[in-house]
Amino acid sequence: MKTIRVRQIGEPEVMRMEEAEDPQPGPGQVLVRVKAAGVNPVDTYVRGGVYGYSPEVPYTPGADAAGIVESVGKGVENLSIGDRVYGARSLSGSYAEKALFEGFQAYPLPGNLSFAQGACIGIPYVTAALALFWRAKVQPGETVLVHGASGGVGTAAVQLAHEAKLTVIGTAGSDRGRQLVKEQGADKLLDHREPNHFDQVMEFTQGRGVDVILEMLANQNLGKDLKILAPLGRVLVIGCRGTVEIDPRDAMVRNASILGMRLKNGTPEEYRQIHARLGQGFKGGALRPVVGKEFPLAKAPEAHRAVMQSPSYGNIVLIP
Repeated sequence: MKTIRVRQIGEPEVMRMEEAEDPQPGPGQVLVRVKAAGVNPVDTYVRGGVYGYSPEVPYTPGADAAGIVESVGKGVENLSIGDRVYGARSLSGSYAEKALFEGFQAYPLPGNLSFAQGACIGIPYVTAALALFWRAKVQPGETVLVHGASGGVGTAAVQLAHEAKLTVIGTAGSDRGRQLVKEQGADKLLDHREPNHFDQVMEFTQGRGVDVILEMLANQNLGKDLKILAPLGRVLVIGCRGTVEIDPRDAMVRNASILGMRLKNGTPEEYRQIHARLGQGFKGGALRPVVGKEFPLAKAPEAHRAVMQSPSYGNIVLIP
């Protein structure tokens, strides 16, 4: 099979197409013929060695994919050869023609979703759901601000928050991005390139502030986020590319919380519940992954550059 391999940590060009033996599923595992692989910012952090750890090289990047089950290991009872699935947290790396997944990390892909859409589920939707419902524990009627709402996690978060009947404020850095955020169900749109957009949040909430902020770029915004929280407000740090200075008093006077999260810290039971919830949303049409751009597998370096570009627009996928 064809696969992308990283033989040294570095810039996008370290990703190169190679030939490799097909992975073989062990007990409890499934082998998926990949029709589309999701490209997420975390993939670039790992490849560049700035995620807090570096994998052993060589390795194949990617966690998310969608495709068709090609073979199953002993003990797998929930899936059969030929099933359409989406997979999360690939064992072998998803930037390849075939990828291994634990059986409990491969889920039926609803017929109303394309393979490209299926590749946009694993990290974006699970991150958004874990942040909103498990970490922030949002309640009906609360107001949520989604920074960077036009990206993969952002569009997922807006859809989930809208479905949960929350008031949603979404920011994006382009007219096209803001239109996309509006289409996902946001109640208020802001341009995060405008210096006064934090003031506009306070105007929209009549001075009360927001209950929850999903923060994709904490190194730029965290200090300002704390100033626009409502009493008992929560900031969910989902993305960060450096350090930041804050005034702790802004959290103290509001009894506010700064909550970090990382997908690897989730429990199997949390993942089971999250994917069950997501499955209902996909089948019912309330949740629709947004594919912003597709690249052939050999263009993985270009895809890594695209996923980090601003302004963002939907998800990036690779097509083997």
